[in-house]
Amino acid sequence: MDAAFCHNPCEMKLPELMQDPRALAVVRSALAEDIGSGDATTLALVDLGVQARGAILSREACRVAGCGVAAAVLHEVNPAIQCSVLVPDGADVRADEVILQLQGSAGSILTAERTALNFMQRMCGTATRTAQFVDAVKEFHPLILDTRKTAPGLRLFEKYSVLCGGGVNHRFGLFDRILIKDNHRRLWHAGDPARLDLAVAAARARFPCLQVEVEVESLAELRSALNGRPEWVLLDNMSCEMMRACVALAHGISKTEASGGITLARVRDVAATGVDAISVGGLTHSAPAVDLSLEWTVV
Repeated sequence: MDAAFCHNPCEMKLPELMQDPRALAVVRSALAEDIGSGDATTLALVDLGVQARGAILSREACRVAGCGVAAAVLHEVNPAIQCSVLVPDGADVRADEVILQLQGSAGSILTAERTALNFMQRMCGTATRTAQFVDAVKEFHPLILDTRKTAPGLRLFEKYSVLCGGGVNHRFGLFDRILIKDNHRRLWHAGDPARLDLAVAAARARFPCLQVEVEVESLAELRSALNGRPEWVLLDNMSCEMMRACVALAHGISKTEASGGITLARVRDVAATGVDAISVGGLTHSAPAVDLSLEWTVV
């Protein structure tokens, strides 16, 4: 599913999230956590034959993400439930607008309701926060990247939600990109931590098929890194003035990514420095959930 560093996020086709067996496994685990030995309240009070129509709607304006996940939850509980998506992932809705309609066994919908909404409200929250950052920097066209600051076990869903918001996925995990940070340099057993070019060379020798990115905190570190010609340099916790100097120095050699302390209030100023990308941990670790509701009509 990873779409790392795609340079045309607006043209990117959203991946089929629920075709990934890892995503289905998470959905099944979430249902098992909630249902356990059975939905006692529904089994006690709701007749098996009762049919109902329902609609998932947003109580606030948001960017939609997670329709397929909600449908998968419902179908896992009862494959006969019919789901119709009115507003697709990646689109915007107004307050009180219906996103998803469903019809089928009232008891099954009751059992699936909370798990479906739990996934979707968080996914919409991440997509909405991402869209806010993307909109704030549209004049300058940097990539808005996510990070690995995701809820354990939910990375597929959170990174998919970033795509729905118009953002771009950074590396999915530790395995698909070299990212040399300060602690790697301190613990580097074979060389001088100040020679970032040699660290780049060592990483490339061990993993020649992976792109290399190096975190730098000063112009001196940047000069050292650029001697190794990494694909990316990560400008960590820098002032905008220093970022501009780094962008000029790296031009034509490596692409630049700004990181550290990036807020919605600050992101436009960071984008104006000319960086190629801006990574924001807050897209996934602190986006507020969107207020979603499931409304009912008994058939």
